[in-house]
Amino acid sequence: MPPKNKTIYKCTECGYETVKWFGQCPSCNEWNCLEEQTFSVSKAGKSSKANIQALRLSEIDGIKEHRYLSEIKEFDRVLGGGLVRGSVVLLSGDPGIGKSTILLQVCENLAKNHKVLYVSGEESAHQLKLRASRLSVKSENILLLCDTDIEAICDLIRTERPGVVIVDSIQTMTISDIGSSAGSITQVRECTNMLTRNAKLLDIPIIIVGHVNKDGNIAGPKVLEHMVDTVLYFEGERHMSYRILRAAKNRFGSTNEIGVFEMQQRGLVEVENPSQMMLSGRPKNSPGSCVACIMEGSRPILAEVQGLVTPSGFGNPRRMATGFDYNRMNMLIAVLEKRAGYFLGNTDCYINVVGGLKIDEPACDLSVALALVSSLKDINVCEDAIAFGEIGLTGEIRSVSSCEQRIKEAARLGFSKCIISKHNIKSIGAQLKSEIEIIPVGFISEAFEAII
Repeated sequence: MPPKNKTIYKCTECGYETVKWFGQCPSCNEWNCLEEQTFSVSKAGKSSKANIQALRLSEIDGIKEHRYLSEIKEFDRVLGGGLVRGSVVLLSGDPGIGKSTILLQVCENLAKNHKVLYVSGEESAHQLKLRASRLSVKSENILLLCDTDIEAICDLIRTERPGVVIVDSIQTMTISDIGSSAGSITQVRECTNMLTRNAKLLDIPIIIVGHVNKDGNIAGPKVLEHMVDTVLYFEGERHMSYRILRAAKNRFGSTNEIGVFEMQQRGLVEVENPSQMMLSGRPKNSPGSCVACIMEGSRPILAEVQGLVTPSGFGNPRRMATGFDYNRMNMLIAVLEKRAGYFLGNTDCYINVVGGLKIDEPACDLSVALALVSSLKDINVCEDAIAFGEIGLTGEIRSVSSCEQRIKEAARLGFSKCIISKHNIKSIGAQLKSEIEIIPVGFISEAFEAII
């Protein structure tokens, strides 16, 4: 007899399973999160898997993974040095951010040494040809397939044996045996699972494009991120030309590296010096501006932090932060009032990180505080000075990591003065001290006196 089909309802938030549908999950109390799932139940006692055998760890060959270079340095940097053979990469980002653009550019470079299969479920072959012509992508080693049947796609992969496969996007792929529509949680999970099995079995790297929901997270079940080897996010403001490629998960490299690109007419162009790009157009002799230095993986990046303090016209002063944590800004304002004597209770305070960069590192506390005080006092911060350090609740300036790398980047870009925590001064070499003036401080009041 054929196996029976069983239907259950599974919560997409917490994984709770039930045979009955509810509007609200009994476990996590989220609404409209129970998805129908159908699977086959075989007879008990009969197993299709037999004679499995475990391997000893010492018997496994420890050869270093083989990587494919895309010749786009920023892309390869985020991947940890290139695309690993047999890996599955999930690329996600907002609509129109440039995911298909960068993948076509990657195809052109990879096709010099490998056969590339580009599968599109959203665009026709004519649309892809138009974009490829605009990007000057014309390699004979690129195969295009416009289909959504994942089983037929996997059959083609096993037949053609391409060097690299790109699927755009996973939300359009379907399995005919599953009754739910394309883009449903069951379809997305099972299609990804089938692609992952083929990638490991055939030792072919596969790049999957994923949509994002309104919160900016990858659409579909959270388990989707656990099934793949690497998760990349393509970020950026749509009204700005700069894009940031960030790794949220990477089994073959660091998750802290970022790649910076600029969208131009001929496609995405890598930005090899992000600090210079972030500081371009910085106003001179203008109060409320201070330069910070953040670490993105092993790369120091300088960014301009702007602060604006103005008298409030209402009873409740307004606070707003763009590119910086809102709650941390409120904490810094409280420290400035309590420990430094700057009254900000009847003023509106705004913080903006120029260039669309999002800062979540405590090392930028000092730059934010200096920008606020500079705007409050209407006094310029030295334009050739940079400051970084974590501010504690007692007003002390605490040490930060990779201090010497940050100072070297500042000196390379022509800054002559650097305000750091006094606890970091021991790690600075004598040669670096001769290249740039380093001012160690212990409390925020000392920093204000040194730089304003």
